[in-house]
Amino acid sequence: MTRITRRMLAIGAAPLALAGCVGMGGPIPSASTPITQSEAQQGAEYHPQFLAEFGGAMSGTHAAYVEQVGKNIAVQSGLGNARESFTVSLLNSPIHNAFAVPGGYVYTTRQLVTLMNNEAELAAVLGHEVGHVAARHSQRRAQTAQRNSILGVLGAIGSSVLLGDSGVADTLSRTFLQGSQLLTLSYSRQQELEADTLGISYLNRAGYDPRAMGTVLASLAAQNALDARLQGRNATAPEWASTHPDPASRVQAALAKAGTASGPASGITNRDTFLARVDGLLYGDDPAQGVVEGSQFIHPELRLSFTAPQGFFMVNGTREVSINGQGGQAKMTLAPYSGNLETYVQQQFAALGGENATLAPAQMQRTTVNGLPAVVGEARVNSGGNQVDVVVFAYEFARDRAYHFLAIAPAGRAGTFNPMFQSMRRITANEASSVVPKKLQVVTVQRGDSVASLARRMAYPAAQEERFRVLNALGSRDQLVPGQKVKLVVRGR
Repeated sequence: MTRITRRMLAIGAAPLALAGCVGMGGPIPSASTPITQSEAQQGAEYHPQFLAEFGGAMSGTHAAYVEQVGKNIAVQSGLGNARESFTVSLLNSPIHNAFAVPGGYVYTTRQLVTLMNNEAELAAVLGHEVGHVAARHSQRRAQTAQRNSILGVLGAIGSSVLLGDSGVADTLSRTFLQGSQLLTLSYSRQQELEADTLGISYLNRAGYDPRAMGTVLASLAAQNALDARLQGRNATAPEWASTHPDPASRVQAALAKAGTASGPASGITNRDTFLARVDGLLYGDDPAQGVVEGSQFIHPELRLSFTAPQGFFMVNGTREVSINGQGGQAKMTLAPYSGNLETYVQQQFAALGGENATLAPAQMQRTTVNGLPAVVGEARVNSGGNQVDVVVFAYEFARDRAYHFLAIAPAGRAGTFNPMFQSMRRITANEASSVVPKKLQVVTVQRGDSVASLARRMAYPAAQEERFRVLNALGSRDQLVPGQKVKLVVRGR
């Protein structure tokens, strides 16, 4: 969660088809029409808002490399001056995803790049996004986008405890879908498959191994399964569930398509070049946005920390931290603060009520948590025949700055979040300075090295070997050979 400005708080979800992706089959649409001035203007309008939501665009050598590969693959699309017409951005986001918007704006997160193992895989992901732009998928979804805002379309995949169609329930569902990992309007499955087909054709034209589309999907599927196991959630609901068909179900299709594409199912991968260019890339949370360490969230710049309830997992977004588990959902964020905590809490409830419903706390209580002035408000809400408890727990950190938890749980179970509410605290300067980022380190396997010995260097207290194998696309029986280059996740500035 970055230092949230009032301008960022004002940025809503625009009714624009932002393509969340990476995907076979179906006819390849015509893609020879250059990007129009209208499309370019539309993309330029939403580009800065999209960057703000996803942590901003990175700069430096890593970003320059991603831009170079992206523009080179875009040339294969037949969009005329594609190299100049496309804007390719490396996003400072710890989620695995890639996106595109009309007008030639293509994005990949740094976290997705760290999961790749060669340049062909990077080209495959970016080529898929270029395919969405070339096929005008956003424009073909324009009518749907106008009828439904992004959050409205995503409301259907909200928490299971927020079922129903009341105005309050809809607003509550949408509230928990504003994290950066879900701020996208999904394309249809057929459009995703069309973009895969186009992406593979671009790989062939550029001389890359077209099988890279399948291998990067395999890595995504493996990472999703590992994350789900470590977080205790269902592996069939991946981070990119709202925007991607399940990658595990598409790997074989992509590999089969690569084998039938024009040209041989082989080509360059530029593995060593890729690994050299991504060495040192930031991995996981950026300390400037706060970091999740196990069950603890700590933000060295905002000088705060809290601990999630047992059995819950956290996802750190650009504007908020989401806390998810079987017993409910919560998020920690902030809003404009005028110096009165009671008013602040009432405003959060009013915002939840939306235009068609009135929501106010049934009771409010002032308290102190670890020296922080705090106010908690609670309400019970009817949600499609069920009842849920809504809690807003707000803390004053300065006269002009407050943070709050918004928690929702089945009626009578909001107490699950009490330990988290009571854990919010300021951190010391020493604690803040001790937060060190993780980064990608590329090493050469030496004689005597093994998966087990190298995995012990991973900057994690648990599941080191599993993480190492997924990071390097190694199967459960794959071993290392001297001279092979592999990736590690280590701590370092």
